[in-house]
Amino acid sequence: MSVIPEARETCQGCGSGNLHPVVDLGVVPLADALVDPARPPDPEPRFPLAVAFCADCLLVQVRHHVPPQTLFVDNYLYFSSYSRDLLEHARRHASGLIESRKLGPDSLVVEIASNDGYLLRNFAEAGIPVLGIDPAPAQAAAAREIGVETLEEFLDERVAERIVRERGHADVVVANNVMAHTPDPLGFARSLATLLAPGGVATIENASVRELVRHGEFDTIYHEHFSYFSTLAMDSLLRRAGLRLVRVEKLPIHGGSLRWFAAHEGEPDASVAAIIEEERADGLAEPDFYLSLDRRVRSVRERLPALIARLRAGGASVAAYGAAAKAAILLNVTQVDTGLIDFVADRNPHKQGLCMPGVRVPIVAPEAIRERRPDYLVVLAWNFADEIMRQEAWYAEEGGRFVIPVPEPRVVG
Repeated sequence: MSVIPEARETCQGCGSGNLHPVVDLGVVPLADALVDPARPPDPEPRFPLAVAFCADCLLVQVRHHVPPQTLFVDNYLYFSSYSRDLLEHARRHASGLIESRKLGPDSLVVEIASNDGYLLRNFAEAGIPVLGIDPAPAQAAAAREIGVETLEEFLDERVAERIVRERGHADVVVANNVMAHTPDPLGFARSLATLLAPGGVATIENASVRELVRHGEFDTIYHEHFSYFSTLAMDSLLRRAGLRLVRVEKLPIHGGSLRWFAAHEGEPDASVAAIIEEERADGLAEPDFYLSLDRRVRSVRERLPALIARLRAGGASVAAYGAAAKAAILLNVTQVDTGLIDFVADRNPHKQGLCMPGVRVPIVAPEAIRERRPDYLVVLAWNFADEIMRQEAWYAEEGGRFVIPVPEPRVVG
């Protein structure tokens, strides 16, 4: 039986008790805890999923913490290399750092949450020493198979100090989509500071909480994501960790992301002040901005199952694409189950043959779309909708239509 964690009453970033409720998605299963269909139909562990805003350090955060071991070791089947767009995004990121930082054989690049080596392989192939850190056994093993040295651990200050003793400081530290995955963001930021060479740079990439709220991307809220960052919150966090925010880039990936550049020294360029000014003008320093998310959740919760039910009532068959964590949240919050969609197709073979948590929709290979020819395909991994629709262009050419569920359910194609 799972133990339900108590709701936190203090901010995980600064310790303040000045928390304001934002949205409550109910009690849901863990997003990455895919289910073996041979397993007895016992109730799956479910946990409350509610979000709050800290009015002191401006960090948006989940209220109930599930242990990281449960999230990222026992139930984690995400492999980055199955998305071509993400691989290209990583290649451009690596190339830009190699050129701008003049990296070479005497440099060291460390990536936190390096997954299957999808990004570090770009540095390694250029002859630059790399080190990955990732606690997930299957992903760490996959990285080693392609020649990316990987420590199978969670990063903390103790691990960072050991790496510095054994390997020296890192010229570049990459932390893509991982700052949100730690229950102790300040400790994580201090670990980055420990790893980073005096003249080095750390790049931190995460989905933008401004875009999450503005576009109603509530399905990117799940237990693995402990925090949701604005530049205002990131700047506050880095300052407390002894780092300086020196640059910010806007990125289209994952529905709108930000890449923050942190260093021990140096003056911020114009991008930092510009984005901070934008965020303040949009209201990101106040709780009212975040409250609009609840209205968007209610809208999708009502409209998506109604749309699919209407299609099915007309005799159409409906399937879905993308067994991502966000898909699990979307399906469970909207209660779209096997009565509404027949299967979820996904390119990741580690997920095929399993079922989506909670709703128990089977996960199959994309070839099933050709074999079974559903009339409609719900793009659950909507952040890669363009890539998915390119991959399945034949489907639209032969009369199939796509359903994009967020920010408002709509039929395209």
